[in-house]
Amino acid sequence: MATFLYKLGRSAFRRRRLVALLWVALLALAGAGAATAPAATSSSFSIPGTEAQRAFDLLEQRFPGGNADGATARVVFQAPDGQKMTDPANKAKVQKVVGELKAGSDQVARVTDPYTAQAVSRDGSTAYVSVSYKVSGMELTDATREALERTGHDAQGKGLTVEIGGDALQTMPATGAGEIVGVIIAGIVLVITFGSLVAAGLPLLTAIIGVGIGVSTITALANVLDLGSTTSTLAMMIGLAVGIDYALFIVSRYRAELTEGREREEAAGRAVGTAGSAVVFAGLTVVIALVGLAVVNIPMLTKMGFAAAGTVVIAVLIALTLIPALLGFAGAKVLGRKERRGQGRKTESEGGKPNAGTRWARFVLRRPIMVLVVGVLGLGAIALPAASLEMGLPDDGAKPVSATERRAYDLLSDGFGPGFNGPLMVVVDGDKSAADSAAETIKGLDGVVAVMPPTPNKAGDTAMITVIPKDRPSSVATEELVHDIRGATGDNVLVSGQTAMNIDFSQKMNDALVPYLALVVGLAFLLLMVVFRSVLVPLKAALGFLLSVVAALGAVVAVFQWGWLGSLFGVEQTGPIMSMMPIFMVGVVFGLAMDYEVFLVTRMREAYVHGERPGEAIVTGFRHSARVVTAAAVIMIAVFSGFIGMTDQMIKMIGFGLAVAVLFDAFVVRMAIVPAVLALLGHKAWWLPKWLDRALPNVDVEGEGLTTSQDPAAAGPGRELVKT
Repeated sequence: MATFLYKLGRSAFRRRRLVALLWVALLALAGAGAATAPAATSSSFSIPGTEAQRAFDLLEQRFPGGNADGATARVVFQAPDGQKMTDPANKAKVQKVVGELKAGSDQVARVTDPYTAQAVSRDGSTAYVSVSYKVSGMELTDATREALERTGHDAQGKGLTVEIGGDALQTMPATGAGEIVGVIIAGIVLVITFGSLVAAGLPLLTAIIGVGIGVSTITALANVLDLGSTTSTLAMMIGLAVGIDYALFIVSRYRAELTEGREREEAAGRAVGTAGSAVVFAGLTVVIALVGLAVVNIPMLTKMGFAAAGTVVIAVLIALTLIPALLGFAGAKVLGRKERRGQGRKTESEGGKPNAGTRWARFVLRRPIMVLVVGVLGLGAIALPAASLEMGLPDDGAKPVSATERRAYDLLSDGFGPGFNGPLMVVVDGDKSAADSAAETIKGLDGVVAVMPPTPNKAGDTAMITVIPKDRPSSVATEELVHDIRGATGDNVLVSGQTAMNIDFSQKMNDALVPYLALVVGLAFLLLMVVFRSVLVPLKAALGFLLSVVAALGAVVAVFQWGWLGSLFGVEQTGPIMSMMPIFMVGVVFGLAMDYEVFLVTRMREAYVHGERPGEAIVTGFRHSARVVTAAAVIMIAVFSGFIGMTDQMIKMIGFGLAVAVLFDAFVVRMAIVPAVLALLGHKAWWLPKWLDRALPNVDVEGEGLTTSQDPAAAGPGRELVKT
């Protein structure tokens, strides 16, 4: 492989104009496709194999036109002190709002009058209007949302407190200042790492091009493949992360080859042949993790995983071809001023001081047991809260109090009870007597506040029953009530609704976690065994990854579930951890962790194969790679931390979890635990049974097959680096 990539790198360097033109053309083509394609809609969300999904499917079949997946809104009214919503003046105001909502948009399916639908609280202080739409929340037009908000605002100006809840106001989170700051920090780190604006700009430029092609292609194919408007979110996050990392690795190796006196074309070939090999295998581990999301058997996640995997493949191809092409254009400017003048930092063999990576590696070699114990115990202590992990999907009650959805949630809880925000929808596959029997059974269960009379369909063979729980939707008591209803009724009674859907989704994600981990870690273990020609190195990599992920989950639980340091991160309401979080972190962090593992340990393996002793190989690996791995990790932490500033609780949680996971994995596991374990293992770290060595393909990641006939080291940097 190294020989093939070496030739590819040299070819891209020589034909740089053609290569650059092809990538620009691909970007323009993808952009044109995205611009002319129909606007992406919200992909239908389904959870195959769950009772809640079977109930939704039955409703669509037996209640035609009911649109169970349509968006909903609740316009909640509260009367001023001393007044009631049943007062004639307030009643007239509400009924005027009902009329305005009905005429506000052609996407409105129906609007209920609170005075005929028994939607007034017992004390008369609160009332609400239910609005049902023909399409999902992401498919609502801006005009429809504006009409809803304007109607509520006008009513509030007439003396009533008016708040709006439901998913009708749901929109894609806008880019905030935090993300922009994250990208700026990434640029600063790259400038500090390379000492050259040109070298710093290359990873950012190529990452943006790769993400642009990937996201534009997803947008262009969204309607054809039913990808939905949210599919590109994961692709953008992962594509930006790995795009910067991969380009950073190759540019760094290219600079190292130049400083050793090689000609620019030869240096580009060797950078792609060595660092590029590591990029290919690192990319494969990310693709495995993303494609493995299909194990969960949730169509939306599967599509997101495949779309993100495609973006990663584009990032790998750009790193292998566009980077060497742009290096050809950059000339000597890819190096800092001192390096171009031949005044770069002297190596240790030339009488210079050892760099920070070398000093740290030697420290670990002197005290491997201490470093290993401190690292493992430290992450283990942080991981302890993960034992109390409670999973669920956050509702409007988790939003900040500044949001109208949260205030509407609180008004309904105060006026009607906490469970009113998460009613259960029970579907009875039977006639009226079966529905009445099910309703009576449910009334006798603990935790039930009210059971509405069954609503049959026209054929009389199916009925819907609305059940109001006693506790809030995300509580353990409500989850137990869902299980109690399912246990107390027959197979013809199905519990659904948003609350039950969230419970089933959380259970499905929990059940899929172990199979997903086994698949991803198992395949990556085999892949890393091929790369490193070792059994213990991949095993150590996998165990270290599991430790960092569990520690990151512990930190997430401590902050978002327990509330520790919650005010520091803007957490206004604690609650269950988002159900997708564990699997999402496993998929994303695993890919990034293996990036650092492959790039750092491949350089050690390269030194070991070329005759260095195990300890010397560790030092060599850190001497050449610690700086760039540190820069890559800091960049990712900065990018992910930018999402912590978002007001959306889910986005905030994802940003915090990913930033902390990268921090733990890069600086504790890869930089401390990995060299400590390798130091203790010595030669055994690279042991591989002979029969397995013969069975595994030889991919030559270390570049042993690269020829040296075109390696005029004697040329010296002073003459070759000034060529453009």
